[in-house]
Amino acid sequence: MTETQPEKSKRPKPSRRRRALSWGIQIGLALVIFLAVRAWMARDMVEGPAPQFEAQLLDGTPVSLADYADEPMLLHFWATWCPICRLEEGEIVRLSQGHPVLTVAMQSGVKEEVLDHLNERERELAVINDPEGALAARYNVRGVPASFIINPDGEIVFRKQGYAPPLELRLRLWLARWL
Repeated sequence: MTETQPEKSKRPKPSRRRRALSWGIQIGLALVIFLAVRAWMARDMVEGPAPQFEAQLLDGTPVSLADYADEPMLLHFWATWCPICRLEEGEIVRLSQGHPVLTVAMQSGVKEEVLDHLNERERELAVINDPEGALAARYNVRGVPASFIINPDGEIVFRKQGYAPPLELRLRLWLARWL
């Protein structure tokens, strides 16, 4: 008696159309999950009218949101100890060369420590030091980086916690003119 080998079952190869549909569904699902996580991360951040404040830049210059009422601006919270903030620092500096940008160093130590960080990394930005996180608390920022785009009417039209791609920030600043 000879043993017969069981035949390997051959499944038909999925058609290109079926594979494309499968890929589309997977990409769509990943996008939905990504957007849901992003919305969840920003859920507590302030929306609507931007909380007004008066503060001082690191060089002692007084600053307020009213100083930025002519065009859309980026209010960006960051920290010296944050690796993602370091990753996007250069892009925020480049963005500040063509758009109004005000940054807040959240819980990053005393003024000298923030200045040392900026000098070490050769960064020039308009920076408010927020060593206790009081300004961050007014905007309900619980993690950095966090970005707000505020239109000329003082309304927050975009908010995001986490890395913000520079192209997205530029596009949102441009769109904020009409929102």
